[in-house]
Amino acid sequence: METAIQIKDLHVSYDEKIVLEQVDLDIPSGKITGVVGPNGSGKSTLFKSILGLLEPNHGEITIQGKDIDDVRKSLAYVPQKDGVNWEFPATVFDVVMMGRYPHKSIFQGIGKKDHELTKKALDDVGMLEFTNRQIGELSGGQQQRVFIARVLCQEADFLFLDEPFVGVDIKTEEKIVEILKNLAQQGKTILVIHHDLSKVREYFDRIIIMNKGVVAEGDVQNTFSKENINKAYGGTLPVF
Repeated sequence: METAIQIKDLHVSYDEKIVLEQVDLDIPSGKITGVVGPNGSGKSTLFKSILGLLEPNHGEITIQGKDIDDVRKSLAYVPQKDGVNWEFPATVFDVVMMGRYPHKSIFQGIGKKDHELTKKALDDVGMLEFTNRQIGELSGGQQQRVFIARVLCQEADFLFLDEPFVGVDIKTEEKIVEILKNLAQQGKTILVIHHDLSKVREYFDRIIIMNKGVVAEGDVQNTFSKENINKAYGGTLPVF
């Protein structure tokens, strides 16, 4: 497997509180990698470090051997729902169209191709009929579909989704998983922070189990074991 993202000796802290330490990972392309661990284990911090949204204390992160700034337009991020301002006066079409912005220079406008890609992305997630609806008027599942459409519209090679299934209906969850599996088959690199351990074997090819560092990582069949889950969750172990 080709290594898409390489992390060496990553350390991150907030106000002298260690959040991540000694993280070493080789994340392959063409796979859906799940990231699991208890609350406060550093999952979102890992994403933000890879995306360049946080400055690590120490360590090196490369994407296809390049610095983040050299591949930024190829990265797509779906944040946790509570990190989005749903009152922002943007339509569904506006939000999805934002996926085209990384491909534009400062003085370059939106063209016919961008409009076509936006409509296609909305159609792919079953949200075309809501094109002119304000994003805050949608249900949780519909909002998440719109953000997935924005990722599709961006045509990114690296996808980072932070708990995309929280607050969505089962139909939307299944649709998102279907889309992600199709993207992985196209060679995309996909990382998903997830909390429902019962779906790990069904949804992911590989798994990263965390608790302020990497407890275990590898293919789901060999890595997603009760022993490794116990190491990460300890006394807070959910139903397994």
